[in-house]
Amino acid sequence: MSLPLLGIHHVTAITARAADNLRFYTQVLGLRLVKKTVNQDDASAYHLFYADAKGSPGTDLTFFDWAAMSPRHLGNRMITTAALCVGNRASLDWWKKRLEERAQKVGEIVERAGRASLRFEDHEGQQLMLVEDLAEGIPYEKSPVPAEHQIHGLGPVEITIPAMPKTAAVLTELLGMRSAGQFPEPENTGGVVQVYEIGRGGPGAELHVRVRPELPVGEIGAGGVHHVAFRVPDDQYDGWADRLQESGIRNSGKVDRFYFRSLYFREPHGVLFELASDGPGFTTDEPAETMGERLALPPFLEPHRAAIEKRLKPL
Repeated sequence: MSLPLLGIHHVTAITARAADNLRFYTQVLGLRLVKKTVNQDDASAYHLFYADAKGSPGTDLTFFDWAAMSPRHLGNRMITTAALCVGNRASLDWWKKRLEERAQKVGEIVERAGRASLRFEDHEGQQLMLVEDLAEGIPYEKSPVPAEHQIHGLGPVEITIPAMPKTAAVLTELLGMRSAGQFPEPENTGGVVQVYEIGRGGPGAELHVRVRPELPVGEIGAGGVHHVAFRVPDDQYDGWADRLQESGIRNSGKVDRFYFRSLYFREPHGVLFELASDGPGFTTDEPAETMGERLALPPFLEPHRAAIEKRLKPL
């Protein structure tokens, strides 16, 4: 049975400053807060989902709110950069000016994998990148960013590992990704980035793999990425669960996140991958018009709402 992946579903990162995080991603980057909920494995912490106007799969950048978490240390065996897509090169010029006033370590516009891109960091050092791509996400009418410049989805996700062969086997033989060449890092590090395509390809369906054996092992923390999730068609979720079991790869088994269903496992160097179904989606418990305005809880946590709300700091 063919089990193709569709692209990147979401990227989940970590913040130690949830209120500042909300302000930056909604007021500076102009994304919509489509779901304000809690970490289902740690209900004392927010889980914030930012996306396009409808919360479409493939547009979600999410954050666990772990206030006591130490800052991340970049290195090997981790996700090092998450990209977001904007419409064209003119938008990148617009964003460069905007970010130079509102973000950290804003780089130059350079070409990566044949596309113009712009690196920058948020207020906690989260490494982000804007990439030019044809718009597919739904503009958000209440965004402070003009519709023609709005972020409309996720771009390539970059992982950094010490060696390629075992990871390449997982990407191609297990996940069905395609090797699509390589490019030198434009930051003059001397490194080379391997490109792997998912599904139909394009920026929202690429994994970029840096091989940097000389780097120390990184430490995940605030300002870093926790995991990347890849899109699975709803009707093939069970098939993917079976494939992981049959492959002998240690995995979470089936996990129902209420808004989507998940499977978790680590590639050979420890980077956490998730396979996530497209549905049911974020409107399963609140109308599209008011998504993100109230604390949403999955049914198994709803009986504990009063205690959960008491522990959470207002945003």
